[in-house]
Amino acid sequence: MDFFSVIKKRRSVYALSRKSSVKDERIEEILKDALLHAPTPYNSQFGRIVLLMGNAHNEFWDATKEELRKIAVSPEAFQKTEAKIAGFKNSYGTVLFFNDMDIVKKLQDDFPLFKETFAEWSLVASGILEYIVWTSFAVEGMGASLQHYNPIIDEWVAKRTDIPKSWKLLAEMPFGVAAAEAPPKEFLPLEKRFKVVK
Repeated sequence: MDFFSVIKKRRSVYALSRKSSVKDERIEEILKDALLHAPTPYNSQFGRIVLLMGNAHNEFWDATKEELRKIAVSPEAFQKTEAKIAGFKNSYGTVLFFNDMDIVKKLQDDFPLFKETFAEWSLVASGILEYIVWTSFAVEGMGASLQHYNPIIDEWVAKRTDIPKSWKLLAEMPFGVAAAEAPPKEFLPLEKRFKVVK
């Protein structure tokens, strides 16, 4: 598969199944390779991953649902949210993405000229890591989507996974074999998005 075919294959897939197209060991291999080879400023390697499988995966989405219930504007509005969370729970597993903020802070201290931008750069680097994982899943025949239920679920995650306090949750990725294809994607005209300057 050539590079741009791979890029086109990666989509936000919300209809997922509790099936995997690969063995659990391959999932772990993908995540470890992504952590090793995703670029970071000054090779700082502040990206962190926790893989939730089995009971931990189910508990995460149950806890997310209950936290969201606490802040729902109305029972009617919550029904849509509850259905969405049920769909994520129905997937095979969930990848949690973090940045180790102790490393970010050290970079800010070591390079004060870039202090304000290191937080932004850390988010860019996390996006690259997430994209590598997401696209790798697509290559292996699995769908995924990127979710952001942090910070409302941060406390539960910290207790359940026993992560260091310096790890900041940035995104959650439910994944599994797609139960339905992603709908066609609409594109804005490239002439509004691309410019060549000579």
